Amino acid sequence: MTTTTLQNFSGNYTARRVKSSVFSSFASWCEGQQQNRLLWLGIALAGHGCILTPLTIMAVLLAGTNLALFMLAISAMAMALVTNLAALPTKITIPVFVLSILIDLGIIITTAFMGFSLSNTF
Repeated sequence: MTTTTLQNFSGNYTARRVKSSVFSSFASWCEGQQQNRLLWLGIALAGHGCILTPLTIMAVLLAGTNLALFMLAISAMAMALVTNLAALPTKITIPVFVLSILIDLGIIITTAFMGFSLSNTF
């Protein structure tokens, strides 16, 4: 009878890295921003409420006071305001804040294509 011998396999094992999507990496970054929640609250309220929304409303007024765009701009500001005042975690407030900024930028681009005129404000 012959004995069997154990052979050691010395192959190199490299784990395959799974590529994460942009959305999942953004979501994990948002969760990591929880300790900076008050900073994001200040940015959302001051930056969005005092700078971006008035610029968007001014662009809507200069393009001819379109009520739908005006309501959309106010709704975008309300989204950012309500989520921050409800003290929701940053994994919710930051994506809502980014979405509201994108909505405002879309409104500004739309009004730029409509054309700005000071005579449209009256």
